[in-house]
Amino acid sequence: MRPLTEHDIRTSFLNCSKGEAKRLGLPKDLAGLPWDDLDFLGWRDPGAPERAYLVAERGGRPTGIALRGGRGTARGFTARTMCSLCLTTRTGGGVTLMTARRTGEAGRQGNSVGQYLCGDLDCSLYVRGKKQTVAGGGLDESLTLEEKIARVNANLHAFIDTITR
Repeated sequence: MRPLTEHDIRTSFLNCSKGEAKRLGLPKDLAGLPWDDLDFLGWRDPGAPERAYLVAERGGRPTGIALRGGRGTARGFTARTMCSLCLTTRTGGGVTLMTARRTGEAGRQGNSVGQYLCGDLDCSLYVRGKKQTVAGGGLDESLTLEEKIARVNANLHAFIDTITR
C-alpha cells in the first residue's frame, strides 16, 4: 500500500460524515508504519476503542470505512474464532464482530453489515508472518504468500462492496 497522509485518510471515508472523519483519532506515527507490508490501513481509535477504521486502495484512491467493534467475542482462553479477511484464528477475543454502517439510503435507515475481523486489524502482518498470535493461529495451507495476500484483498473488497451496495 502506498503511504497515506492525514488528509488522504480523513477524506476517504464513505460511511461517516465529514465531521466524524475530521474528529476520528488517527494511528500514531503514520510515516513509521510498515506501508510495504500493508494491504490496508486498519486501526482502533485511541480515544474510543469501540471504534475502528480501515482504509484500502480501490480504483487508485483510498477508500475508508468506519467500524464499530467490541472487545472480542471468544469465550474463555481456548475458544477460537477466525477472521473473515485473513483467516487467522485467534483465542481470547482476538477476533471480534465489527459492524459498518452501509452507505446511502440504507445507511441513513440504520442498516449495517458485520464481519468477524482481527481486533487489531493487523491482518496484513499476520498473513506475512510479521506478527504472530499468542497461540499460533495460522492455517496449515499450501497457498503461496502472494495467493494469501490476494485472498485478503478479495475478502476485503467483497466486504467493502457489501457496505457500498
